[in-house]
Amino acid sequence: MYHAFFKKCLLGCVLAFSLVMATASTAQQAAPYRIVGYYVSWGIYARGYLATEIPAHMLTHINYAFANFSAERGCYRGDPNADTDVRYAGLPADLGFQGNFGQLIQLKRENPGLQTLISVGGWNWSVLFSDVAATPESRAIFAEQCVEFMVQYGFDGIDLDWEYPTGGGHPLNRERPEDPENFILLLEAVRTELDAQAVQDGRPYLLTIAAGAGDDKIDGLDWSRIHPLLDFINVMAYDMAVASSPLTGFNAPLYDSSSEPVEGTSAHTAIQAYLDQGVPADKLVLGVAFYGRGWGAVPPENNGLHQPHNPQRLPSGTWELHNFDYQDIAENHLTNPDFQRFWDDTAQVPWLYNPVTQVMISYDDPESLTVKAEYVREMGLGGVMFWELSGDDDQASLLTSLYETLNAAR
Repeated sequence: MYHAFFKKCLLGCVLAFSLVMATASTAQQAAPYRIVGYYVSWGIYARGYLATEIPAHMLTHINYAFANFSAERGCYRGDPNADTDVRYAGLPADLGFQGNFGQLIQLKRENPGLQTLISVGGWNWSVLFSDVAATPESRAIFAEQCVEFMVQYGFDGIDLDWEYPTGGGHPLNRERPEDPENFILLLEAVRTELDAQAVQDGRPYLLTIAAGAGDDKIDGLDWSRIHPLLDFINVMAYDMAVASSPLTGFNAPLYDSSSEPVEGTSAHTAIQAYLDQGVPADKLVLGVAFYGRGWGAVPPENNGLHQPHNPQRLPSGTWELHNFDYQDIAENHLTNPDFQRFWDDTAQVPWLYNPVTQVMISYDDPESLTVKAEYVREMGLGGVMFWELSGDDDQASLLTSLYETLNAAR
């Protein structure tokens, strides 16, 4: 598609492209801090979180998780029922489809400043990224078909979530030594296709990525070539202490919890690493979690923090072992007198400990997210991203803390 397009594109196309990019640049400079919320397709099932419940007025971007893909098909619907088939009352007939995709378009009509991106891949569906990035032909097919998918379903951009081009992702991921270089070439192919579509449609389209927070996810990639291709980078500054960690720890500490942190890193350490790589601060979007991590059989020393645990006795969590939505924490744990809340002045995040059940939970709350939003402002970052919308409580307490802090008068 883009090869033929640029062969035909002479001076008029160049001028149109310049106008589109200038308009995009002006809009970006005028925009407030980004508030990027992931909405998951499976939210409509057990969670009962329909796209109609999204507090879109407090968001600048919604990333829809996820589209799947293959080398032959490019991007395709990850869950056709949720994506385009489930019926939402009141959707206009001119859309041509229903589902969450249709409701996202309706949200944009009601909130003109809102933009939506289709997130491609994710932890479970990064298996084939190495394959589609491996050759010029496979990259071109992926770029062309994914941009067609984006346009067909009314999205404003593509968010690539390859976990990870440096390796260390899902155990089934296919990997090649050339992945770090091929990742850049894949981004170039998608960026080129998006820019061609932007000229054709007279409007800009976004390209973003979800990026890891550990040194092993940052080192080994040439960020001087990557960041110019992207509108912004969502830094996944969470999952720093997980079920397999030998000691309990913070899921998403803002700062290192000690000189040799159990968690291995922190949000600030990760952001500083990207800055040291030359990534502009306003392209870095700090990722935060609307969920916590829990451990069982944790001794009471230090109120359960940085203590050994029994991986065979992980607490059940909200929807899966070890993982607690904030709504669950607020309703069922903060209200439980056996759980005590503690605050770490170094890491700037809270945790819970129950000496009766010996369960420790690390999480974020409105206080810690206010601190993180203030950090974004102090560091001149591009905004905040969070995983994911259904984890918040019914009052949208976490999102409200981000929104009010990022939009407060200077």
